[in-house]
Amino acid sequence: MFFLMVVAQLAAQDRPSSCKDCPTWNLPQKPFKIHGNTYYVGTHGLSTILITSDAGHVLIDGALSESVPHIVANIRTLGFKVEDIKLIVNSHVHFDHAGGIAELQKLSGARVAASPWTADVLKKGAVARDDPQFGIIIPTAKIARVEILKDGERVSGGAVALTPHFTPGHTPGGTSWTWQSCENSRCLQLVYADSLSPVSADGYLYSHREKYPHAEDFERSFAFLESTPCDILITPHPDASNLWERLEKRALSDPAACKTLAKDMRDRLKNRLATEVVK
Repeated sequence: MFFLMVVAQLAAQDRPSSCKDCPTWNLPQKPFKIHGNTYYVGTHGLSTILITSDAGHVLIDGALSESVPHIVANIRTLGFKVEDIKLIVNSHVHFDHAGGIAELQKLSGARVAASPWTADVLKKGAVARDDPQFGIIIPTAKIARVEILKDGERVSGGAVALTPHFTPGHTPGGTSWTWQSCENSRCLQLVYADSLSPVSADGYLYSHREKYPHAEDFERSFAFLESTPCDILITPHPDASNLWERLEKRALSDPAACKTLAKDMRDRLKNRLATEVVK
């Protein structure tokens, strides 16, 4: 397994960047503890979260394909083993958050689990036509076996249990995650909130309800963020939740963060829909 890791790291380093923003997204980031058994092991521009236990770990998101060596190195730096990852899950199946999952699965032997829509995309290795960004994003590598999640039904890897919450909008299969991490006697509710920004290819209309009822899906996702217990918020793009500012201030905990994110994303959707009406 060690040999395979070394080969995979060297191969990833030789690959060209996946996109014009990828070199910036893939800037290195020193790993750190978020709270209790939850750690940040991603790059500076793309979150990857490791939740640990003595019986095995869970990994949320795989960033870019070229991020894998950095993620592996960060996990090792913290004193953990990639081979001990038992479960890999995803926020949404775009190449900047799921691009490294196939390789990380091979290195770890972990199970991969996703929402039904996301699982289908992962298994096919092709961008779905009902993805708002169809035509402008690259596909991710195929994964032969992907377990199907049920909305709100807890899933476990090792001794780690977390709950998927289907939060479509950015993609039809978007998934947010909640779990509890404890440090000493302080237990906090953590939320990994999927992207909820209305980003699309040119010509795509979120208001085209016959094609896909995005506006209604977004609203259900906003309602989840507004109602779920949320001591620490993490997002696939850390800047979306001001992670680095909060880390610098040593104030990662902010119970209002999820509600603030919901308001910001609702305003962005409202502005986007207004432009579609004008057109």
